Amino acid sequence: MHAQIVLFDGFDPLDVIAPFEVLYAGGIASGGAVSVELVSAEGPREVVSGTGGLALRATAALDPQRAGVILVPGASGRVGEPGEIPDQEMGTGERQQDESIPVLLGRTLTTELPTLLKAAMESPEVTVSTVCGGSLVLAMAGLLEGRHATTHHLGLDMLDATGVHAVNARVVDDGDLVTGAGVTSGLDLGLYLLEREVGPRVAHAVEDLFAHERRGTVWRDQGPVPTGL
Repeated sequence: MHAQIVLFDGFDPLDVIAPFEVLYAGGIASGGAVSVELVSAEGPREVVSGTGGLALRATAALDPQRAGVILVPGASGRVGEPGEIPDQEMGTGERQQDESIPVLLGRTLTTELPTLLKAAMESPEVTVSTVCGGSLVLAMAGLLEGRHATTHHLGLDMLDATGVHAVNARVVDDGDLVTGAGVTSGLDLGLYLLEREVGPRVAHAVEDLFAHERRGTVWRDQGPVPTGL
C-alpha cells in the first residue's frame, strides 16, 4: 500500500505527522508492504502550516491515479466562523498565521487540489482518507454528497450542510472513503488503515510501539439501525 499525504498552505501539522509516522512504522513492521510520502497539488515545494510557521516539504506532486491511499489533512488556525470567505487575491507568501480554519480550508478550492481529488475518488484503485477538516475540503468541493463521513466535532454541522451524512465517530469507514475526526484521530485513522489494508498484527505492533490505545468503534454503514436510544 502506498500512501500520499497531501500538504496545502495552512495545513495542521499533527493531522499530517501522526498518520505519517504510523504508516511509516507500518512499512517497517510489514517488511516494506507500506510506503508513504508527502505531496502537494503543485508538486515538490516547501509548504507552510497554520501552526507557528512550521513548514514541511512535499517531495512530489499528488498523483490521483496511483493505487493506494490519499490522505487529506485539515487546517490549523483560528476557529473562525463557517461563513468566512477566503481572500482569493492573497498570494501564498502573504498568508498570515492568524487566519481562520474556514478561510484556510476554503482557499484550497482555488487550487488544483479539488480536481485532483475528484479524479482520485473516481479511481477504483484509490482510497481517499481524511483527518479533521480534510473531509470539509472534499465536502466543499462537492465530492462527498450522500456519503458518510466525520470531521472535528465543531465542523459536523457544516459537513451535514453540504449533503454529507455526518457521523459523530472517531473513524468512519465508507468503503473507498475513510475519515477521521479531530486532530489526534490521525493516529487512530492511520492504525485502522494499517489494520484494514495490511492486517491487524502489523497494526497492533505499531499501536504497541507508539504506546497508544485506539479510541471508539470504527463506524460502518452495516447492521441494524439502532432504536430506542
